[in-house]
Parts: sequence; structure tokens; C-alpha cells
Amino acid sequence: MNAYLLIDFGSTYTKLTAVDIDNEVILGTAKDITTIEDNIMIGFNNAYDKLMKDLEGKEVNFVKKLACSSAAGGLKMIAIGLVPELTAEAAKRAALGAGARVIKTYSYELTETELKEIEESKLDIILLAGGTDGGNKDCIIHNAKILAKHHINLPMVVAGNKVASDEIREILSEENIYFSITENVMPKLNSLNVEPAREEIRKIFMSRIVNAKGLKNAEKFVSGILMPTPAAVLKAASVLSKGSDKEEGVGDLVVLDIGGATTDVHSLALGEPSKPGVTLRGLEEPFAKRTVEGDLGMRYSALSLWEAAGTRKLRKYLKNKELDVEASCKYRSEHIKMVPSTEEEIEFDEAMAKVATDLSMERHCGYVEPVYSPLGVIYSQYGKDLMEVKYMIGTGGVLVHSNNPAGILKAGAFSNENLNSLKPQRPKYLLDKTYILSAMGLLAEDYPDKAVRIMKKYLIEIESDEIEEDKEDIMTKRIKKEFSDKAFTDNHCDMMF
Repeated sequence: MNAYLLIDFGSTYTKLTAVDIDNEVILGTAKDITTIEDNIMIGFNNAYDKLMKDLEGKEVNFVKKLACSSAAGGLKMIAIGLVPELTAEAAKRAALGAGARVIKTYSYELTETELKEIEESKLDIILLAGGTDGGNKDCIIHNAKILAKHHINLPMVVAGNKVASDEIREILSEENIYFSITENVMPKLNSLNVEPAREEIRKIFMSRIVNAKGLKNAEKFVSGILMPTPAAVLKAASVLSKGSDKEEGVGDLVVLDIGGATTDVHSLALGEPSKPGVTLRGLEEPFAKRTVEGDLGMRYSALSLWEAAGTRKLRKYLKNKELDVEASCKYRSEHIKMVPSTEEEIEFDEAMAKVATDLSMERHCGYVEPVYSPLGVIYSQYGKDLMEVKYMIGTGGVLVHSNNPAGILKAGAFSNENLNSLKPQRPKYLLDKTYILSAMGLLAEDYPDKAVRIMKKYLIEIESDEIEEDKEDIMTKRIKKEFSDKAFTDNHCDMMF
């Protein structure tokens, strides 16, 4: 049978998925520790041997072998723009959508101190933006000059004011810096154009970064390392949401990936206001949005998770309220390969996962703020409204091995405790039980129809053991909360809604 071998060289594990492309069936999966320090093919070969043992007796012909990678820290970038809330933020979103880990975002003219930080950072690519088309060009030109002057010899993607492109080309060419000039990430005020920059970042990743990270040995075996792993997950989520030429998508969705170091959130939705009386403000949001929370992880970032959440928030999910929360998080950060074995350890891991879900979703989703007017309250929305999202999809070890994964995902849904956050209101919960999302992102490059159908078949719907809250009339509740001390009555609510 003809099959695709889809490979994810992850930061911890190398994961293999064999897919029968004719019958659209997953033949088997296997994983082993990623061996980036020695030879990445050692871990791959170990996983491959396991997979072939499972496929013993089947005549499998791998017609293509495709890979993605987040090994050796994945794709690390900085984003540089003009105004923090505008072009700098647009550059950051473009980098995140390309599957990068954004180390830091800089705005305005770079200082000597910031240049020293950049020099000492272990980066892969710099994304240089700034100014709308025809707007300010002095800042991006200054930053190009100072980067060249300090011999920051890293690949650069230039995606700023097109008026500055010719001068920047001369500046970087004189210093023999590898660069690519593409369309502005913000050609007009508050208007995003991130796809061209994402595509250039991906090209550089494929042509240059793969070699720098010791993945050349793998390229001798595979047909190509196409993209960073997070970009593959986002690709899978995108095609599942929107569908393909022949296969209908499932609609708006969120993918939550809880890892040892970070929690990634991908949302596929326009995010426009879902309720009347709400006005959209701020920077335009991309349909496919990714955020990465580097302080919310199960092992490497366990201590920073505790610092971000606080003891009481973690204890809310624990039966043993006397447990030393700080010590438990510290132990996990010092023992990153710890596997919970006791009921108490499992419960604490799930409490951490719920907190990571809650905080990462709160940061990813938009929010509303009340604006007072003679006619009553009017709400301004900032960021994405994800209240009507149909599905929340969970992936990552803590979710896959949990007895109640929907309970973890539910921690990221709408709650009466925070009426202003635009989290999903009544989503269905799905679980990526066999870690196929990154594999399907790779398969979608060649067979998007098949990728959609396989995901529909293998993503498992799950239910929470916890009792559902009453979530009716959310906007009315929000108004009552805001104006209860002002004797704001239901008549005012009726007048608006």
C-alpha cells in the first residue's frame, strides 16, 4: 500500500505517523527521544524501528517522507517595528504565525543596549518592520543601518514601509547580510498583511535554519523539512476549520497545546463581535492567530506558571488545600522528565494544566470594556471574540493522558468569574489522542482533502465530568455586573438587546 511517513522532530520527542493515503487510514504512530545533541537520526531510527515493528506483516511503500521540526529550541526570532501597539505587534503576529518562538519585540529606534541584547541572543531570524506604506520611513532605515553597523549577520525578513525598501536593500547588501524584502505587515493603519512575511520566514527556515540546527542528516532521508512544528499545527487547524476544495471544514475552532515549556493557542476565526451593541477597536486580528505563553508550562516553566497564577488559583483545583504549591512547582522545574505516578501528583499536574489553559486563553482571547453614553452602556471590543467558536481541540501529553481532558479544556471556556473575557461559550471538546495535528499539517501540503477527512475521523469528541454552568444571556449579565452599583435595571438591558 502507498503511504506517507510524517515526522515531527520535536524538542523532546521525535514522533512518526504512517498514513495510508489511498484508504485515508493512520497505519501507526511511534515516538522516541529527540537526539539533537548527537545525531538527530539516532532518535529517529529508534522511533522508526518501533513503527516498522508495529507495521510488521503489512506491505507499506513510503512514497513520501515529510517532516517538521521544533528541535534545538525551534525557530527563534525577534520582531522589530515602530509603534509597540501597531507595526511592532503586527511583526510579532507574523512571526508567531510562521511557527517562531518570538524572544522579544522591539519598537522605535534601536538603542545600543538593545543591540547588545540582540547580539547576545541566540536567534535564527530577524523580522524588521516599521511604518505604514508611505508613512514614517526614518525608523526602519535607522534600524537597518544600526543592525548592519553592528554586523548582526542573521537572516532578515524586511516587511515594512515599501518606500524604504530600496535604501534598506543597499544597506544590507553592502554588509553581505542575507535578507528578503516582502510586503508590509501593516500597509495601512490597523490593517494586517502577515501572510507574505510568514511565507518568507518559512522559506528561510527551510533553506538555511535546517542546516544550522544539525538537521541536514535528516534531509538525506526525508523528502523535505517543510516548516516549524507550530506552523504545521496551525496549517492543520486552518484546513480543518476552512475545509479544502472538496471537503467542508468544521468552522471556527481553537487548538490548545500544553507543553513542558510553553502553552500555545491557535484560533481560527474572524473574531468579530458576536453580540449587538459592541464596537470593534484596536489592531485588526488575523483569521489564523497563534500565541505562545512562555511562562505557562508543565515542567521547564512550572515555577513561572506558579508566579503567574498564584497559590490560590492553583489550590482551587486541588483536593488537598494544604499542599505546598510552590515546592511542587519547583520540583517539576528541577525534574523536567518527571512522570506523575501517585494520585496527588496526577491531580497537581491537572491543576497546573487547568491554570495554563485558563491564563493562556484569557491572554489569547479578546475582551470588552464598557463605554458610558446617554443611551446606556456601549461595549468596545479589543482582540478576538471567540464566544461562538464551535470546537476546542486539546493536544499535549497532560491532556492525552488525563482521565478528564475535557475538564482541563473547560478551564479555558467562558466563566461568570470574568464576564469581560470573550472566551468560547459553549464549545464541543475534541482531543488529539494520537498526536496527528502536526502530521496532518504536513499532509495538507499535498492532500488537503485527505487531511481534513482524517482529522474528522481521528479527533475524538470528549465530555467533561464537571457540571456545566448556566451561560445564558451573557451580555446581560455583564451589564448587570458593571452597573449593579448604579441601579442599572433589566429595562436598560432590554433596550439594548
